[in-house]
Amino acid sequence: MEKSLNEYREQRCKDIEENLKEIRDNIAEAALKSGRTEKDVHLMAVTKTVEPYFINHAIANGIDLIGENRVQELLSKKPDLNLSGVDVHLIGHLQTNKVKQVVGEVSTIQSVDSIKVAKEISKCSVNAGINTDVLLEVNIGEEESKNGLEYNQVLEICHEMAELPGISVKGLMAIPPICENDVVLRQFFSNMYQLYVDIDNKKIHNICMQILSMGMSSDYEAAIMEGANLVRVGSSIFGARVY
Repeated sequence: MEKSLNEYREQRCKDIEENLKEIRDNIAEAALKSGRTEKDVHLMAVTKTVEPYFINHAIANGIDLIGENRVQELLSKKPDLNLSGVDVHLIGHLQTNKVKQVVGEVSTIQSVDSIKVAKEISKCSVNAGINTDVLLEVNIGEEESKNGLEYNQVLEICHEMAELPGISVKGLMAIPPICENDVVLRQFFSNMYQLYVDIDNKKIHNICMQILSMGMSSDYEAAIMEGANLVRVGSSIFGARVY
């Protein structure tokens, strides 16, 4: 049994190394097509359901940014992770009653989808004596099944959030609808980039458009070609999720 576990780990670690090389090559190619270089695109390893052993192997192979979906999973795994020089983001839906648990545990919360959540992050950050970076999650496809701000609400929300202490808006995040048509998919990404640029041009106090987080395992190359500078890749690095 011990031997088979070791063999499994060895093979999976080898797969992770090969996957990372392929993904980095793809990122470099997509970045070049968009007039940038691979250094302009940050690769996040999404670690939902992934054991610390394999996350640490990805970190040892150059991953310096990880994203977790759930607060409890993040907190349970964090003590076993080698996080020196590694940023941790929360990327999943955040309920207000979980905000206190995660503030101070991550460098950025990517999934701020309401002014209510933003105010709670602000309050908890001020109480902890820290500043929390956040991204605004946009429901770019206006899907009822997804969280996120409406496209037309985002600018107004930015003005509201600019006044909140202990919180800094650093960009936008989105998950587009599943699209069979690449042209339609890229239009969603293009609309996000346009919103990102428009907000940046407004020069709103405490609103700094540095991160455009979009693109996952199935569509990160299209996202990069439309302006993403952070891509969130999970299963293409670690293999299919085991629940």
